[in-house]
Amino acid sequence: TCGALAFELKRTEFGHVGIFPEQAANWEWVAARVAAAPQPVAVLNLFAYTGGTTLAAAAAGAEVVHVDAARNIVEWARRNAERSGLAERPVRWIVEDAMKFCKREARRGAQYDAVVLDPPSYGHGRRGEVWRLARDLPRLLVLCAELTAARRRFVVLSAHTPRFGPDRLREMAAAALGDPGPERLTAEALTLCARDGRELPSGAVVRWEG
Repeated sequence: TCGALAFELKRTEFGHVGIFPEQAANWEWVAARVAAAPQPVAVLNLFAYTGGTTLAAAAAGAEVVHVDAARNIVEWARRNAERSGLAERPVRWIVEDAMKFCKREARRGAQYDAVVLDPPSYGHGRRGEVWRLARDLPRLLVLCAELTAARRRFVVLSAHTPRFGPDRLREMAAAALGDPGPERLTAEALTLCARDGRELPSGAVVRWEG
């Protein structure tokens, strides 16, 4: 468990266990902004994995669209929602390639208040689409900007790819979303802290707040 959220943990063939604990700080940040909003926040969660951000946002009152290319992972996320008592919250569970979904939403004129994305270095979509972070992330961020242009409240981007540290992620976010200043566009390293105080580098995150 993580606060009120409950997760099913098991070892996978990729060496994962069903949760990325360094994301807990992002879950708290997202939940706080959703809870403080004067009206329900529509959150688009891309590369959403087993649903940590989805559950945190939904528990705080958001309407969430949860997108992941792997059907078994989306089913896992739905089980986590049930374990957390959130099965009846307004969440759309989408099995789809993130880029393809965003392009389709942009053509439809869809708008969201917030986007959260935690893309891998490399991956495959449901129909064989190939994702390469260095090549595709700038295009996806432009789509995210388009999908939040009318009412953007926040965007959270994390990455675990070498050479994509806080400074680079901040530059990319500023280029796509605009730079609202250092207090509202922040970037930092993600770490896991051991009981003895040692810190394990676990990627980087940039947070844009309107």
